[in-house]
Amino acid sequence: MPRPRNKRCIGRMPACSFYKPKGAPLRTLEQVNLTVDEIEAIRLVDMDRMYQAEAAEQMKVSRQTLGRILESAHKKIADALVNGKALSIEGGTFELAKGCGKHGLGRGHRRSDKS
Repeated sequence: MPRPRNKRCIGRMPACSFYKPKGAPLRTLEQVNLTVDEIEAIRLVDMDRMYQAEAAEQMKVSRQTLGRILESAHKKIADALVNGKALSIEGGTFELAKGCGKHGLGRGHRRSDKS
């Protein structure tokens, strides 16, 4: 039996929970599900340009786990974009920052654009 997953800390819930290609009725589309913790990893690393080690610390996971979360999220997003699938955002094992221990989520260091 696999061990239970630890909850991942997230700073905020996603603004939207569903995306789909324009002009295609939802009932005709396949769906790809992204978890809330996958979106948080994408936000921290790809949008906020945080180093993976710092993002992992904020989410209270190891750097290797964050790498796996990102790899899964990138694959799902690519599948939805390339193959015209709907993208839903729900589920996962997470808790909001206010419940993530005494330190909460601080502001991490951003990568420079010169990398």
